[in-house]
Amino acid sequence: MAGQLREYRRRIRSIQSTKKITRAMELIAASRIVKAKARVAASRPYADEITRVISAVASQTTVRHPLTTEHADPRRVAVLVVTSDRGLAGGYNANVLRRTGELLELLRSEGKEPFLYAVGRKAVTYYRFRSRELAGEFTGFSEQPSYDNAKEVADALIARFVESGEAGGVDEIHAVYTEYVNTLTQRPVAHRILPLALETTAEPPPGGPLPQYEFEPSAEGVLDALLPRYVESRLYAAMLESAASESAARQRAMKSATDNAGDLIKTYTRRANAARQDAITQEISEIVGGANALAQAS
Repeated sequence: MAGQLREYRRRIRSIQSTKKITRAMELIAASRIVKAKARVAASRPYADEITRVISAVASQTTVRHPLTTEHADPRRVAVLVVTSDRGLAGGYNANVLRRTGELLELLRSEGKEPFLYAVGRKAVTYYRFRSRELAGEFTGFSEQPSYDNAKEVADALIARFVESGEAGGVDEIHAVYTEYVNTLTQRPVAHRILPLALETTAEPPPGGPLPQYEFEPSAEGVLDALLPRYVESRLYAAMLESAASESAARQRAMKSATDNAGDLIKTYTRRANAARQDAITQEISEIVGGANALAQAS
């Protein structure tokens, strides 16, 4: 009985220590959600405006730009998957990796060869364990990505996109990441980034026709400058969405772990109390038995 009681008490102390850690991680993740949501909201106006500008430029020019021109027979595709650098985030990474697997199957069924680019150590580890070759990997910034991080990824993808097929270039670029809806809901999504699908016609604004543009030095020069910024802003927004989703998923996972630890502590406390009562009852029985034996002997 005494050994069982010591074991229960040891488990209670261990679970209490774990509970403190999970509670601290829950609070840290909750504090990061607020900042991540603010960064997501701040990035959206820029992405919306640059999309509007590019659509306006494309609607008034017939220039065929590499980043907007559809390939007649796309064969090689770059797929960027955005995961976290750390675990303990519930099903966050598993969901986005599952969505990536579905996209890869779809691309292969269409006769396309995918090339993987991974953001986050979890994706890198996942594909390395399965002996999948990665065309590029980027780690160390999943929770707090900067615009420079997005530019680094965008530059690598654009460079691969503008290369010829003989040099190893790709015909399309897709991104798989987790879209932040709210604290309780985050969904993995897959979007094609390039070639950019632009509306060549647009409804005139209220009160008049669409404005006419003059391009300096040329329409192609304007697109050369704007389209890379567009790709960077799209990837930056995707990384911010993923960062907010990661913090939300980790906050929920750590809250669940903290609650489970509390339940375990209650369970083992009841068992320890029962074991202690059994030990006391046994000791009393032994004392009474000894006293009766002495009385009978005398």
